[in-house]
Amino acid sequence: MKKNMEKNSMFKKLVLTSAALMALSVPSANASESKGVHEIVDVPFSFEGPLGTYDKASLQRGLMVYRQVCSACHSLKRVAYRNLEALGYTPDQIKTIAGDVTVMDGPNDEGEMFERPGRPSDRFKSPFANDKAAAAGNGGAVPPDLSLITKARHNGADYVYSILTGYAEAPHGVVIAEGKHYNKAMDGNVIAMAPPLSDGAVSYEDGTPQIVSQYAKDVATFLTWAAEPELEHRKQMGVKVILFLCVFAGIMYAVKRQIWKKVH
Repeated sequence: MKKNMEKNSMFKKLVLTSAALMALSVPSANASESKGVHEIVDVPFSFEGPLGTYDKASLQRGLMVYRQVCSACHSLKRVAYRNLEALGYTPDQIKTIAGDVTVMDGPNDEGEMFERPGRPSDRFKSPFANDKAAAAGNGGAVPPDLSLITKARHNGADYVYSILTGYAEAPHGVVIAEGKHYNKAMDGNVIAMAPPLSDGAVSYEDGTPQIVSQYAKDVATFLTWAAEPELEHRKQMGVKVILFLCVFAGIMYAVKRQIWKKVH
């Protein structure tokens, strides 16, 4: 009798536990549905794959898009103007790019801060003096720094491209709050940033199509370089290491055969 009571008690506990787990899973599923499904586009970038390299023309166009559009809100604190040499710019061109901005420096001999033209050694100038100023100018939200944005997400270049091209009209029945925008690639499909790109917004001198998808691809390429400028060197080194290991394995196999041939 006692054993039967213990079995019944255990059975009741298992039933209650299962019921509790099922109850917890229902809100989770509903929450997942309410967030919507974000669509990330798989874009064929030149730097993908074990032998991929950066397209310097795309990098320069991406820099142009960043400077003319993205830099109005987003900083690039980890990149210095002199790093642009890797994009194919000459020292004089880099001086010109850096000199287009003024930076705060000092103190001078009188103990006062002063403004001066940018130098190649300076990092990219931030659009706001500090985070509070950034938040005040963007509805309380601080625009993220873009230096490592493509490293912060899986397939970051695809994510950046998808966000920039994912703006659309909200589906029927989906209500978007005032000041927000529907975006197919954003978690929850709602984003505070207004569509930053439009066809013809940035002039390309090399004849490349001046459309949103091309702008998005170029700036995603540039931001990938900003986050991982050593990508090409790393891939080249990887190929050399693999070739070395193949040759080394062949030599070791020949040595092994030479040592053991008498035994066989």
